Amino acid sequence: MTSQGFLQIGIYLTALLLLVRPLGGYMARVYQDESVGLNRWFGGVEKLLYRLSGVKVDQEMRWTQYAIALLVFNFVSFLLVYGLQRFQDMLPLNPQALSAVSADSAFNTAVSFVTNTNWQGYGGETTMSDLTQMLGLAVQNFLSAASGMAVLVALIRGFVRRNTGVIGNFWVDMTRSTLYILLPLSLILALLLVGQGVVQTFNPYRAVSLLEPVSYQTPRLDTAGKAVIDAEGKPVTETVQSGQQTLAMGPAASQIAIKQLGTNGGGFFNVNSAHPYENPTPLSNFLEMLAIVLIPAALCYTFGVMIGDVRQGWAMLAAMTLVFVSLVFVAVPAEQAGNPAFTSLGVNQQASEQQSGGNMEGKDVRFGVVNSALWAVATTATSNGSVNAMHDSFTPIGGMAPMWLIELGEVIYGGVGSGLYGMIIYALIAVFLAGLMIGRTPEYLGKKIEAFEVKMSGIAILISPLMVLAGTAIAVMSDAGKASVFNSGAHGFSEVLYAFSSAGNNNGSAFAGLSANVPFYNFMLGLAMLFSRYWVMIPVLAIAGSMAAKKTVPVGPGTLSTHTPLFVMLLIGCVLMVGALTFVPALALGPIVEHLQMSSHAAMR
Repeated sequence: MTSQGFLQIGIYLTALLLLVRPLGGYMARVYQDESVGLNRWFGGVEKLLYRLSGVKVDQEMRWTQYAIALLVFNFVSFLLVYGLQRFQDMLPLNPQALSAVSADSAFNTAVSFVTNTNWQGYGGETTMSDLTQMLGLAVQNFLSAASGMAVLVALIRGFVRRNTGVIGNFWVDMTRSTLYILLPLSLILALLLVGQGVVQTFNPYRAVSLLEPVSYQTPRLDTAGKAVIDAEGKPVTETVQSGQQTLAMGPAASQIAIKQLGTNGGGFFNVNSAHPYENPTPLSNFLEMLAIVLIPAALCYTFGVMIGDVRQGWAMLAAMTLVFVSLVFVAVPAEQAGNPAFTSLGVNQQASEQQSGGNMEGKDVRFGVVNSALWAVATTATSNGSVNAMHDSFTPIGGMAPMWLIELGEVIYGGVGSGLYGMIIYALIAVFLAGLMIGRTPEYLGKKIEAFEVKMSGIAILISPLMVLAGTAIAVMSDAGKASVFNSGAHGFSEVLYAFSSAGNNNGSAFAGLSANVPFYNFMLGLAMLFSRYWVMIPVLAIAGSMAAKKTVPVGPGTLSTHTPLFVMLLIGCVLMVGALTFVPALALGPIVEHLQMSSHAAMR
């Protein structure tokens, strides 16, 4: 690590932590129905929405009603996004006359954006019309994020309330999350990004002449727009010569702002946040990277305020930040050290220990090694998935850090709402284990943790690993799964494992080398996204309902303090232990063995 690297990481963490309290306090006031200033501007809009939809603000729901409302709303959203893609060739705001999206790709993308995963098996500027981008994808960036925040608020109410069967109103929580939190922050960030050069226009794509004609290889496409595969399963390419370049345009800034703030991550353009129209400057890079983690971190303080003990919120944030920083200092040094095989191969005879400048393959020189690796950790610590560098080009250890962060279960900051309620589930497990050690019924925030809560917590923790490991196993054993893997050995396995880890934990980032826009992966990854999103949300809501019905237990001499450094370490231990026991065997077959192979190859040279 260089001093400049420490400085960049330090500035980022300082800015993030300074914003936690003001934003977290503001969100707590929103959910507690207190005045936040914006009520004057959006209060009328909120009431109008309730009147038009028939929502009664004072009519709260049991957890089963809350879950049904969530599922119905998300299903209707899925149908809308799917339909927009399938009929976009007949709809307006399609200046490039793009064709309709195939059924399997439309299914995968609709599931992806509704579940807040934003996995993309397509190139945005060559596949989606402006209408699909705005009305379908950008709208879901708001609504899928608000769904996660609503479930978190319902869980918090479960701990705050006692002897009641209701946990709030899903429609009210959704509306307030969107109107008072996501929309204002997105407007501010979008304006800042436009000021940095991010495009926001309805103009058609622009063709410009090149100074010199260029020749390049491109995949040959069939009539459906998919890559042609030869008998060996390899993509067929053809040589193309061009004297022009097409510059993609569109209403990008508005979608980029919410994709980062809502931990969505789906890019308007094909190379996502490495595209100069999405992320043109180091300042835009800093702002977007800050936006990725901002709301998940601030919600920890919101949690503390709403339960009446801010120490609990700081404890959650401390556990998340310690794991985050630890993996930053795994990824960044690994990328700065570079590939040890380069020196021995004579590529850089001047360097005796390090690849000169670190591993810059797949990274943009605007951002360098530190900001590329820091973004990789931030986007996988949350459920964001946007990338400003190619994770597939990272060193094995540098690539393993973001992969393992995904596999920890979207709880180290995690998605907006979903990260914190995932960490609260781990807190219940930690308290349960501590209670077993001392032979006492476990308690958390004044509520007894009993068999029902433990069972629901077990389902919430285990469903994602099941989707990831089972999906990976099926893919590497089936011909259809292996046909799309263009790298052999450990690295090819890592690409498949990363894809299912990303889908099974609602992340959306990917290793390259895996052609995922094929029926097999569109279907399998879509199922992983669906099960992992809703089979976590439903148990969380069940826990919220169970907690709300219980009475508060007074604090006694045997009560475990859940805001102390000791509990923070216990919580971290539970998260890492589950992640280690579940995924280390799979990681050993991918990045770990690849690192050993790379190191042994360098030593033999």
